[in-house]
Amino acid sequence: MLSTLKLALIAPLAAIALFGGDILAPRHAMVSQIFGSSEALADDDDDGGDDDDRGASGRSGSYGAGAGWSGGRSLFRLRDLFPRRNTSRRARASVPSATTRAPDEVVGLGFSPAQLEQLTAAGFQVLEQDTMATFNVDVAKLRIPSGLTLDAAKERARTLAPSAVVDFNHYYRPEQRAEARCAAGDCMARTVIGWPTAQDWPGACTGGATIGLVDTAINPEHDAFDDNNVEIIRLADRKLPESGKQHGTAVAALLVGSATSRTPGLIPGGKLIAVDAFHRAGRQDDRSAAFDLVRALNALAGRQVQVINMSLAGPPNLLLGEAVKKAAERGIIMVAAAGNSGPRAEPVYPAAYEEVIAVTATDKRKRPYRRAGRGEHIDFAAPGVSVWTAASVSGARPKTGTSFAAPFVTAAVALMKASDPELAPRRVREMLSGSAEDLGDPGKDPVFGWGLLNARAICKTAP
Repeated sequence: MLSTLKLALIAPLAAIALFGGDILAPRHAMVSQIFGSSEALADDDDDGGDDDDRGASGRSGSYGAGAGWSGGRSLFRLRDLFPRRNTSRRARASVPSATTRAPDEVVGLGFSPAQLEQLTAAGFQVLEQDTMATFNVDVAKLRIPSGLTLDAAKERARTLAPSAVVDFNHYYRPEQRAEARCAAGDCMARTVIGWPTAQDWPGACTGGATIGLVDTAINPEHDAFDDNNVEIIRLADRKLPESGKQHGTAVAALLVGSATSRTPGLIPGGKLIAVDAFHRAGRQDDRSAAFDLVRALNALAGRQVQVINMSLAGPPNLLLGEAVKKAAERGIIMVAAAGNSGPRAEPVYPAAYEEVIAVTATDKRKRPYRRAGRGEHIDFAAPGVSVWTAASVSGARPKTGTSFAAPFVTAAVALMKASDPELAPRRVREMLSGSAEDLGDPGKDPVFGWGLLNARAICKTAP
């Protein structure tokens, strides 16, 4: 009887698969009722067959290559009901580390000397301490006492230093997914938003721009940086292994790559001050601790940058939140990636902080990247699927992820500030939102924010 029931269920589905769903007139309605809305989603093409969003919603829509039914033809496949578990090496390697914080450390802002003495007497060990002159506050990293859990140690530190800001030393990671495949000419995602070449910019947009970057290590020998316009500051503990150069090199080149290289940047004449705040921990796990991110923001604020790009993500952290506020008070505009953990994932930080511009990713057809985070904190969308930029050693390749969408907004802000250095952060947001291409629900929505960045209007809307 069970076999008969299976046959009764499978036979109609097989017919649908055979005839492309055309045997049923209302095929779109049928598929939508079974699988959710027909929202189109962008995919990357080189994820080893892994179609697991790790937190993504069940809203399938029109997937990209190899991801199910697509476009206007509702082609249903039996394997969509019975997906095989992907156990490939690529799929296993892509699972992010579950480690979200240092196992035996807490960090604090604003410890007084007397409070540090009390903490030391209570068994805490001061591992590192730094005076952040720009933010006018000290930051310290402490090893917790033996025998205390991390949670208990944090509460103990808060009790002994009630005036300080104390939290775990959370980890943050670059926001990059598997790389898609395409030819160089097909990967110039900037054309989707009308990003002009250097020759096309009006005179008001040719001023110098200084951009701050917090990212992994960068390969300064790459031909993308022949203009010698990248300054690198390493803040991570030099005793720790250096982080990989793939992510930092790609983001830096996308921002200011030489116009004569294979990877011309969005602002080839711009100046980039890049802080390497990451280190390698285990196989392909580049991470930065909250302690180092706070110091990175302070360092960039002290160098008078107008905008800071942070293509990284992690949990909320009290110290990082304070540093973001202090940078914003100095008029610095911060841009961060929305994250690649899927549409139903919790908001990631620093993108979710109110002071930060959160950027999600789309493909060249202006569809949302299916792994991008969503929420009311999303501000803008920009190209982030198959973005052509520098590889870590030499040459170039396409990159996918919200990490590579954020630099488009960062570059736009840098050009706006170059044409009008007194432009307030609030006015910058107004100009960007007023000119953005509204792709989702009218107005601001959780998928696209205010809409897709419109580069054609960057200088035209300047006062």
